[in-house]
Formats: sequence, C-alpha cells, structure tokens
Amino acid sequence: MNIYVGNLSYDSGEADVRKSFEAFGKVTTVNIIMDQYTGRSKGFGFVEMPDGNEAKAAIAGLNGKDLQGRALNVNEARPKTERSSGDRGSRGGGGGRSGGFGGGRRDSW
Repeated sequence: MNIYVGNLSYDSGEADVRKSFEAFGKVTTVNIIMDQYTGRSKGFGFVEMPDGNEAKAAIAGLNGKDLQGRALNVNEARPKTERSSGDRGSRGGGGGRSGGFGGGRRDSW
C-alpha cells in the first residue's frame, strides 16, 4: 500500500521516516519529495508497505503523532491523476495586443 506522509519536518530524512514506519511492519520504499531548485524537502513524502494490514496499522498509529516536532498527517495515498501536457489549470488565455478578444488587424499603431 502506498501511504502519504505530510507535515514532515524539513530536517526529517528517509531514515527517520523509515524507522517510524518499520515499527508497524515491513517498509519497501520511502520517498521524500524534494524541491528541485533548493534541494530541500517539500515537507511530504510517500512510504510503500507491502502488507495492507501493517500499512493500515501504521496509518492509524502515526497519523497525528509527533516526528521531530511536527504532527504527521498520514493516510492512504490517492492515485496520481493524469494531466495532459497542455493542462495548466484555468489561467485565462489570449495575449497579444488585443488581449485575445476582438482581434483583427490594426495598422494604426
């Protein structure tokens, strides 16, 4: 089972998170998400546990618990949603001199 772990201290490393989850069972992977520009933790990550019962016990046992001064937010990870390369949210559109509305050629600039 893939588990989301939020509200991590920026000082928490993979070993710290692994140790907390291994108290509940076998941990396959720990992946702390890092900012690509600063190289610092973004404060969340994912833990993979192969046994569903152990994973549920870890979620129940660690959600709200303190790790390095922060109360963890632990729950089952939602599946990643697919986004098309052009999907950037609704930020409006248009552009150019006419602001994207009305259009037409104007020679009198």
